[in-house]
Amino acid sequence: MGILYDARRVKVLGFMQDICEYAGLSDEWCDELWGMMLEKEALYDEFVYYLEHHTFKDELKVKGYALSDIYVWQMDKYNLIREIGKNPTTCNKETMVMNSFMVLGKMIDDPDTYVKRIESGRGNDIIP
Repeated sequence: MGILYDARRVKVLGFMQDICEYAGLSDEWCDELWGMMLEKEALYDEFVYYLEHHTFKDELKVKGYALSDIYVWQMDKYNLIREIGKNPTTCNKETMVMNSFMVLGKMIDDPDTYVKRIESGRGNDIIP
């Protein structure tokens, strides 16, 4: 009996690991996101679309919020940091993109908590 594997998924995982490394995200963080993508096919599909088109598909929505909404929310939050002249790794575009995928994945399981964070405005929200 042969071993079956999905070569496309292996490539997607490789791309994700490369992006996580570039973005300064740990292997554990990357593994957590990959696990979410394997459990949530729609999240995986959004990521593949991002890899292929370098933009968000925004087909997956949780309580009306899509990846673009989460990305903009993060941009607004980190604008506070840039306004004081600091530009940490967390302001890196790829870091914020990957964080957007993580937040959307967690929103699927716990929408109310994340909607509350998004709608509470600047300053009080925490990105896990």
